[in-house]
Amino acid sequence: MSTEIKAPVFPESVAEGTVATWHKQPGEACSRDELIVDIETDKVVLEVVAPADGVIEEIVKNEGDTVESGELIGKFKEGAAGESKPAESKSDDKSEAPQAEAKAEAGSDDAILSPAARKLAEENNVDPNAVKGTGKDGRVTKEDVQAHVDSNKGAAKAQAPSAAPAVDVAQGERPEKRVPMTRLRASIAKRLVDAQQTAAMLTTFNEVNMGPIMELRKQYQDSFVKRHGIKLGFMSFFTKAATEALKRFPAVNASIDGNDMVYHGYQDIGVAVSTDRGLVVPVLRDADAMGLADVEKKIVEYGTKAKEGKLAIEDMTGGTFTITNGGIFGSLISTPILNPPQTAILGMHKIQERPMAVNGKVEIQPMMYLALSYDHRMIDGKEAVQFLVAIKEMLEDPARILLDV
Repeated sequence: MSTEIKAPVFPESVAEGTVATWHKQPGEACSRDELIVDIETDKVVLEVVAPADGVIEEIVKNEGDTVESGELIGKFKEGAAGESKPAESKSDDKSEAPQAEAKAEAGSDDAILSPAARKLAEENNVDPNAVKGTGKDGRVTKEDVQAHVDSNKGAAKAQAPSAAPAVDVAQGERPEKRVPMTRLRASIAKRLVDAQQTAAMLTTFNEVNMGPIMELRKQYQDSFVKRHGIKLGFMSFFTKAATEALKRFPAVNASIDGNDMVYHGYQDIGVAVSTDRGLVVPVLRDADAMGLADVEKKIVEYGTKAKEGKLAIEDMTGGTFTITNGGIFGSLISTPILNPPQTAILGMHKIQERPMAVNGKVEIQPMMYLALSYDHRMIDGKEAVQFLVAIKEMLEDPARILLDV
C-alpha cells in the first residue's frame, strides 16, 4: 500500500522549510519510526520518520527544495521488501539508477556512503575510506562521518568548526567560496535587522565584582556536585538575579504587541546558546520556581540538544527576557541586540582582573562588564539603570537573592 510522506505541520510562526537531507533513497528498506528525511526551518530541524516497515517509493521534493507545512515530499510503500543498499533493490527502474551509481562509485575496497554521508564528507574534506561504517553491510552513515569529524577537532584546534576546506591555489590568487545562507542564519539576520529598525534600542552599562560569586562557588562546588550531580556555574546566579529583578521592574519583563504593552506575570528566561548552525535561544520556563541546580541542569540539557540539532520549536518560543554570554568567547564589552518581541536583553562578558578602589585602597578585583539593551518605547532610562543596578547588587551580595532585598 502506497502512503504519502508529508512535511510536518509547522507552527504558525514558521511559514516554510527546506528539505535538508534524505537519509533513505528510493528502493531502500526502512523500519518503522526510522529517520528518513530532515526538514530545516528557520528555527529547528524537524525529523520525519517512516510510518511503517517498507521502502521509499518516490522522492517528490529533493534536497534543497522549499516545502510548505503538510506538503507532499515523497511516497512510501508499506510492507514492500526493500534492500539495505539501493544498488540491490529491484522494486522499479527508478530505484535501480541510484543503486548502479552507488556500486559504480564504490569499488571493492571503497566505502559505501549514503547520500547525506557523502555530502557531509565532501563539505568537511573527509576521506570516506577513513571512516568506519556502522550501517547495514558496513555502510557509512551521516552519523559516522559526523563522529569522525568531531574526533578530529581535538587534533586541529586551530581550525574553526565552520571553516571551509583548505584551497590549494597558486600564490597571488584570492580564492572565494560562495555558500547559501541556511534558514536559521537567514532568520537570525532578519530578526536582528527588524529589531534595530522597529525598536528604539538603547544600551546601559555597569560592572560587577564577581569575587563573592567566585568565592561561593569555590566553597560549595564539591558539595553541590555531590548533591546534584552537576557543577555550579555563573549562569544560574545570573538567571536567579534577573528573575528577582524582573519582579521589581515589570516593564523589563514585558513585550510590545502592536499598540499594546503586554506585562507578563511570570519569568521565562531565554539563554542564548551558540552552535555551528547559528545562535539559538532556548527558554527556561518559570525560572522563578527553579533552583540553581535546576537551572544548571536545564542549560546543559539545552546545550546538548542544540549541538545535536534536537531542539524543538516549543523549546525556543515564548521567552520574556534573554541573557547572552559573550564572555565565554573572550568578549570584554558589547551591545546585545533585542530578541523581539521582548523589550530587554542582558549581556554578560569576560571576567577580568582590574585595579579597583576599595575603601580608599587599590585592590585587584575580578570584574565583569554588564550590558542591558532595552526598548526605550517601553522602558524608561531610569528603570533600565535601576534594573541593572539591582542585578549588580544581588551578584555582589548573593544573600540578597535568597532574602529578596
